[in-house]
Amino acid sequence: MKRNLLTLVIGAVLILVFALLLFTFQVRISEVAVVTTFGKPTREITEPRSFPFFKWPWPIQKVYKFDKRVQTFEDKLTEDLTADGITLNTMVYIGWRITDPGTFFPKFAGGSVTEAEKTLEGILRSAKSGIVGRHPLSDFVNVDDQALKFDAIEDEIKALVQTQLQANDYGIQVEFLGIKKLGLPESVTQAVFDQMTQERQRLVSQAQNEGEAEAQTIRSAAERKAAEILAAAEGEATRIRGLGEAEALESLRTFERNPELANFILGLRALEQSLKDRSTLILDQHTPPFNLFQGFPTNRPAAR
Repeated sequence: MKRNLLTLVIGAVLILVFALLLFTFQVRISEVAVVTTFGKPTREITEPRSFPFFKWPWPIQKVYKFDKRVQTFEDKLTEDLTADGITLNTMVYIGWRITDPGTFFPKFAGGSVTEAEKTLEGILRSAKSGIVGRHPLSDFVNVDDQALKFDAIEDEIKALVQTQLQANDYGIQVEFLGIKKLGLPESVTQAVFDQMTQERQRLVSQAQNEGEAEAQTIRSAAERKAAEILAAAEGEATRIRGLGEAEALESLRTFERNPELANFILGLRALEQSLKDRSTLILDQHTPPFNLFQGFPTNRPAAR
């Protein structure tokens, strides 16, 4: 009796487990799911929950699960022409994820990620070729870091790919995109090097011209400052000469009023010039200006 009861319990548990497997399913936090009824999508699940979802057993209903995390892949190295006609080899990596499983499932043969990536690669190749063709080689390869436009080009390719995905309603969203590899065919390498050399020479010439212009500005400023200093000095010299001439004129008027004083001062200056060095003088006391050694005349007229 006990053995029969145990067998019944085990059988009931197995039936319950089998029923749960047939009629319920779980969706992980990293997954999305599509439920089909007789092969046609009838329900999509984008958010997990703590208890199982219900479904009818196969062949009535079937559950397809997809990873909703970001998936990455790289396209192949392809040759594209730049805006200035240079062949450029490019490789791009892309990160994408499924945003609408109900739309994604019927588009790609039962939700095949491999088929989705093939379609995405074709769209990416077309978008990349179009964007590369809008930019000259100098936007990709340049001696001046400020002239490179990698970020802008990557954003343009990403925007174009996303636009085409939305237009075709693939249920896919691009999360990031970047240029992984750039290369030049051997046939155009020398031409590119020549172009880079010319660009370097242009930058050198530009730097020299800017330096010469700056030097000319400095020279002009120095010449202007020197002219200002010279003008100020000439003005000051003119003022001093004017003062000197005024004082000389005043002295001349004084000498005209007192000729004897003028003669006396001139005699003193002559003596001063004669006695600058140690000298022995043999002179006539009556010869000017040496007559000053005789003393001042006592019969000088009184000053008026």
